Amino acid sequence: MASHQILLADDQQDILDALEILLSGEGWKTTAVTSPHAVIEKLDSGDYDILLMDMNYARDTTGGVEGLDLLSRVQAVDPTLPVIVMTAWGSVEGAVGAMQRGAKDYITKPWENERLVHLLRTHIELGQAVQKTQRLESENQRLKKTGLPTLIASAPSMKPVLQLMERVAPSDANVLITGEHGTGKEVVANWMHAASDRSANSLVTVNAGGLSEGVFESEIFGHVKGAFTDAKTDRVGCFELADKGTLFLDEIGNVPMAQQAKLLRVLESGELQRVGSSKIRKVNVRVLSATNTDIVAAVEEGLFREDLLYRLNTVEINLPPLRDRREDIPLLAKFFLEQLQGRYGNAVTEFSEPAMQALVQHNWPGNVRELAHVIERAVLMSQGEAVMVHDLGLRSKSDGSGAIDGLTLDDAERMLIEKALQKFDGNVSKAAESLGLSRSALYRRMQRFDL
Repeated sequence: MASHQILLADDQQDILDALEILLSGEGWKTTAVTSPHAVIEKLDSGDYDILLMDMNYARDTTGGVEGLDLLSRVQAVDPTLPVIVMTAWGSVEGAVGAMQRGAKDYITKPWENERLVHLLRTHIELGQAVQKTQRLESENQRLKKTGLPTLIASAPSMKPVLQLMERVAPSDANVLITGEHGTGKEVVANWMHAASDRSANSLVTVNAGGLSEGVFESEIFGHVKGAFTDAKTDRVGCFELADKGTLFLDEIGNVPMAQQAKLLRVLESGELQRVGSSKIRKVNVRVLSATNTDIVAAVEEGLFREDLLYRLNTVEINLPPLRDRREDIPLLAKFFLEQLQGRYGNAVTEFSEPAMQALVQHNWPGNVRELAHVIERAVLMSQGEAVMVHDLGLRSKSDGSGAIDGLTLDDAERMLIEKALQKFDGNVSKAAESLGLSRSALYRRMQRFDL
């Protein structure tokens, strides 16, 4: 069972006790508070998958004014956090007001245990997909303004990669992008779409390996109103959103076998059915996919369908790790530095020679993503115009447990997540298990740290 983090808010302790008993039985972790002020304090200091909150608190009222005010404050703190509201009065007006303020759904007291658990689970999982879509829309707007995304790749090992990208981008061929965690697979997908004849249409990105069985079909293929509990409106799936454009399926190697079969049918026929509908819909989509797992080995082990692999990798683009393209490190470092200049209110404009030498010599197990993080930390820590070696905070394998000395809590958490992902070759489920997190909670942290 997934160990989701649930924040509960109600001014009645017996309600909180009942909720904690119910949700702990699902293997979920709960944090209970009794006031709106405490909710904001918890959100400022913790990471939660969903908020389940009452609409009325200490005031002797039933209008839900406090709840509506709290919803607005929660939206300001974390607009991506799913919120479910509770009311003992079944007020339609209050529920509508809560939905207008950003609540995902509401439930009346006394509640039905099965429906409440289903509601929480559904919105936690859909919340992950929504966050990814919001990031995608922001990136698409940026690409429309700037043209092709920046690709820094002058190392000899990148030359055949660039040649292949330039040759394949204008075509409609499906492309599988492989490489270690953090090598820039999503950047390549963005570039491929921007350089294609489909660039005027949508690029839709979905973390295919991060969707549970219950959410996968709804997110990928869409659903119609009434298809399942809480399907209150029609939902357009990723394939339809990407019609005449490009669909980027990230972490394709982590998609379970049952979901692979459903995906294969659409790739073979170009036809899909929304969940709960008998209507056949035609789509014209180019599929780019990415994985940091050994997909061929997964086929041999029976974990990935060979026929699906053939559909996905008409062309395969393999990205070399950063340690094999060290010539690009100075260029990448300067690029990230330029992006960060002024963000933290300091005057850093360059790297000292020893600092640049340290960057080039480092092994970079986290690849380009790790480099970007190191540069951001260095800019934050630097007290002069040049980044010094000690600003980088680079650690060698021999540093041991003492490597976290001097790091902020966020830096330490990010380092542990990166190490877990590296240890399990990018397998998020195994990394989450080793860290004592649910997969959805780990994805929230990965998104927060831009991993």
